[in-house]
Amino acid sequence: MLSNEKQVSAPTVAYFSMEIALDPTMPTYSGGLGVLAGDTLRAAADMCVSMIAVTLLHRQGYLSQTIDAEGWQHEQPSDWLVEEHCRELPQRAEVVIEGRTVHIRSWRYDVIGCEGHLLPVLLLDTDLDENAAVDRALTQQLYGGDSRHRLCQEVVLGIGGVRILRSLRLESLVQFHMNEGHAALLGLELLDERAKSLGRELFNSEDVQAVRKQCVFTTHTPVPAGHDRFGFDLVKQVLCRSDLFDMHEVFCCAGELNMTYLALNLSHYVNGVAKKHGEVSRHMLVPKDVNHQYAIDHITNGVHVATWASPSFSELFDRFIPGWREDNASLRSALAIPSDEVWQAHRTAKMRLIDHINLDNDTVFDPLTITLGFARRATAYKRANLLISDPKRLHRIFEMHGPIQVVFAGKAHPLDIDGKRLIQKIVRAKNQLHPAVKLVYLENYDWELARLVIAGVDVWINTPQPPLEASGTSGMKAAINGVPSLSILDGWWIEGCVEGITGWAFGNATPANPANVNRFKEDADALYDKLEQVVVPLYYQKPDQWRRIMAHSIALNGSHFNTQRMVQQYVIKAYYGG
Repeated sequence: MLSNEKQVSAPTVAYFSMEIALDPTMPTYSGGLGVLAGDTLRAAADMCVSMIAVTLLHRQGYLSQTIDAEGWQHEQPSDWLVEEHCRELPQRAEVVIEGRTVHIRSWRYDVIGCEGHLLPVLLLDTDLDENAAVDRALTQQLYGGDSRHRLCQEVVLGIGGVRILRSLRLESLVQFHMNEGHAALLGLELLDERAKSLGRELFNSEDVQAVRKQCVFTTHTPVPAGHDRFGFDLVKQVLCRSDLFDMHEVFCCAGELNMTYLALNLSHYVNGVAKKHGEVSRHMLVPKDVNHQYAIDHITNGVHVATWASPSFSELFDRFIPGWREDNASLRSALAIPSDEVWQAHRTAKMRLIDHINLDNDTVFDPLTITLGFARRATAYKRANLLISDPKRLHRIFEMHGPIQVVFAGKAHPLDIDGKRLIQKIVRAKNQLHPAVKLVYLENYDWELARLVIAGVDVWINTPQPPLEASGTSGMKAAINGVPSLSILDGWWIEGCVEGITGWAFGNATPANPANVNRFKEDADALYDKLEQVVVPLYYQKPDQWRRIMAHSIALNGSHFNTQRMVQQYVIKAYYGG
C-alpha cells in the first residue's frame, strides 16, 4: 500500500517521465518536457485524478549555466538536498544491467492540488552502497553520459519503475502513460509480467495485445535527436537477453531498438502535442519496414495557470474572476476586467523583471521601452538569432518608432556546440545593436527566472523552423499574463493565433526546403516587417488597442491552453475512453 492518507486515492494511472519539474528548488528537469510534466501533475492533483508519477532522481540536476565575457556557456552540476524535499520509501526493486543486479530505492514527493488532494511522485535512485559505482551514477545527472548510460537509465526508469510500483502493491493501476519514449521499456516489463503470470517463459502476440490496452504514449518532438535509438549489440549487452529480436514487429525498427517505435507498438492510444504535430507525426513515424500508418491523435499542450500567473495577475484574477484556479476556463471573463487594471498588473510584472535585469547587468533597461522576450533551449532549429540577424533593420525601426529592448535566456545541452555558438553570437551582438536595441542574455534560465521573464516582457517572440516546434508552451504562459505572442505559425500558435487579436504571426509556415538557402533571411525579413509595420508602432501609438490585445490573450488563449483542459482530454480520450 502507498499510504493511509485520506487525501490519496488509489491510483489508476501511472505517469512516467524522464524529467519532471516539481519545485523551483529541485533541478529535476531540463526544460519544456519536464515543465510540462510538472504542470500536468499539478493540474491532475487540482482535479483529483487518481494518478501516480515515476521519474528519476537526478541528484546533480541537469546543469547550472554561466556565460563568460565572450559569450561562451559553461556548465556545473546543480546539486540539491533530496531529504529536504522528499521522504525515502522502504520498498526496494532490482533490475539486471550488464549482468549486474542494480538495486533501486524511491523517494516520494507529493504534489498538492488546490483543494488538498495529494498526487504522489516516485523519484528512483540507484545511489546505494550495494551498487557498483557505474550503477550508482545512473540517477546522478539528467541527460548526461553516452548511449550506454542513457539506455541503462531507461532500464531503471521503465523496468525499475514498474517494479517499484509493484512493490507498493498498487493493485488499482490499469494505465501506464509514457511521456516521451524514454520510459518505453515499461512495456517490456509488462510483457514479461503477463507471460510469467500465465506460466510462460516468453511473451507472445496475445501478450502484446493485452499490454497495448494498458499503455498510453505521448510523443513530443519531430526532431530526430528527440527519439532514442540503440543498436542491438548494445541492447543485448545491457539487457543480457536476445529474445526481443525474435519479435521484430514490436522491437525492431531499421535494425535498431527505437524507443519511440517500441512505445508506438505497445500503446492503444498515441498522441502528438498539438494539432499540427499530430499531422506531422503521422507522416514522420512510418518506418520503411512497416507497411501501416500508426493512429496518432493529438492533445494540444497546456500550462498550469496558477503556477505561471505572476503575483500581480493572480491578485487581479482573485478580484475579478473568483474561482479561476479551480476553473481555468473562467479566464474568458478577462475581457470584462478594466483595461487600466490589466495594464497596471502588467506594469508591476514588468518592473519586477527590469529590477532583476538592472541589478545584475551593465545594460540598464527602461520600463517605458517595448521589451521583447525570447527564452527557450538554445538549439539551432529554434533560431534564436533570427531576431538580431539584421542590425540595420532594427536601427530603422528605432529611427521610425522608438527603442527596443530584448531579453534572451536559455541553456544549450553541454554537447550541443552549435547551441553554444548561438548563445555566443547573441551575446556578441550587444554592442553592434546599441543604441537601437538594448540586449541582455540572462544566465541559468530556470523555473524562477522563466516566471519573471514570461510575465515581464511586452511581446513573446518565437522563431522555430517549421515544422520542428511540436507545441511550445512558453507563449501559453505569457498569454496568461496578458503578453501577446509574435511567432511563426508552428506548434500551438497555429491554433492560438487570432491575427491582431491574441498576437501576430509572421513568415513561411510551410516545412523548410533544404534547397531554399534564403529561408532564414525570408523569415527574418517577415519578422522585421511585422515589428516595423504593426507591433512597435501599435505599442507606442495606440495603447488602448494594445490593452485589448492583452485582454484577448488571457481570455482566448489563457482560458484554453491550460493543463486543466489538457488533462480532461487525456482522461476522456486515453485513460478511460474507448
